Amino acid sequence: MSSSPSAKRGVTPGKAMVAAVSGYAMDGFDLLILGFMLPAISASLVLNASQAGSLVTWTLIGAVIGGIVFGHLSDRLGRIRVLTFTILMFSVFTGLCAVAQGYWDLLAYRTLAGMGLGGEFGIGMALIAEAWPANKRNRASAWVGMGWQLGVLLAAFITPFLLDIIGWRGMFLVGLLPALASFAIRRGMGEPEAFTKHVDVNQGLSFPARIRLLFADRATSKASIGIFILCSVQNFGYYGLMIWMPSYLSSNFGFSLTKSGLWTAVTVVGMTFGIWLFGVLADRFARWKIFLIYQVGAVVMVVVYAQLRDPTVMLFTGALMGMFVNGMIGGYGALISDTYPVKVRATAQNVLFNLGRGVGGFGPLVIGLLVGQWSFTAAITLLALIYLLDIFATLFLLPKKQGSDDVLGAIG
Repeated sequence: MSSSPSAKRGVTPGKAMVAAVSGYAMDGFDLLILGFMLPAISASLVLNASQAGSLVTWTLIGAVIGGIVFGHLSDRLGRIRVLTFTILMFSVFTGLCAVAQGYWDLLAYRTLAGMGLGGEFGIGMALIAEAWPANKRNRASAWVGMGWQLGVLLAAFITPFLLDIIGWRGMFLVGLLPALASFAIRRGMGEPEAFTKHVDVNQGLSFPARIRLLFADRATSKASIGIFILCSVQNFGYYGLMIWMPSYLSSNFGFSLTKSGLWTAVTVVGMTFGIWLFGVLADRFARWKIFLIYQVGAVVMVVVYAQLRDPTVMLFTGALMGMFVNGMIGGYGALISDTYPVKVRATAQNVLFNLGRGVGGFGPLVIGLLVGQWSFTAAITLLALIYLLDIFATLFLLPKKQGSDDVLGAIG
């Protein structure tokens, strides 16, 4: 059962954290540089606003497909092995984006690169759950969530300076660097002991059987629906705000690309602090109550932010908004890991989070349509309403247990 070299070597909590954080940082880096590059790509390839927005949407749809496929393969073949393959897939198709000649081939490359990205979050979170003690899962999962923000911060700092020098094609080649670094980190790393103990059972389950386990009984079905709602709202709000905000600041306040990058960086600092704080609080208090506090804060801060007109006030209020809007991601990995067993854990992480990411992929499209029909203020105010769904799901659907490997109902 454990005769492979990777099974013998195992993985330490520190190595698991580096692998998970580096992969999710790559994910954030890629999506944000795409947001910054949309105007340049649109001008070069003569794309309209709908086509430009669809590049983001189809990257995320690809992530849904990849997440579902690679989550199952990770539960069957191993966390590290499948993570390494997803990095290679992402690298190849990101590199091909640099030579795209039109809308359709670029759309295909972005979709396939998105498939490679799709496995990162869920497999990394499953790896952390199996390498770290259950009573520290919230903070460990929060640290992985902070990896995304590190990638976003890196993109926010270097894109304004490099884009004018090397162009959008050169930026896609730059996007290969974190992928190659992440691949190098994972080479030679073994599987967590919790996975290798169950490898025979894991390999015996088909994909439909794993999906059925997400709805094995009433309690598990409620949890799966509630987690899907949280992941959908999280991604819809995040992508809707982050993809269009640089363009909004440029057109409405005359911000240069550098100033838009500063806004993004300050907002991301707020998000990063919010994720870290969520992990600390959720390990100390009831996680579902921390979710509620953040969800109410998101409703209030998004509405307040939409009314602001002073750029300086917007800069610092954006950090506070970011803390509530994105800080909740610090709890999703631990929530899912506490809810499902090893044999279905990566599938649950990737299916639920990436289906939510697929819904979230329509955020930039919907925000763009609302801005065109009414105004940015109206679009952002309406965006605040989706967090009310989060509150409902947290109160009535989410399991209240945490910090344990005793999973729900019939799936243990």
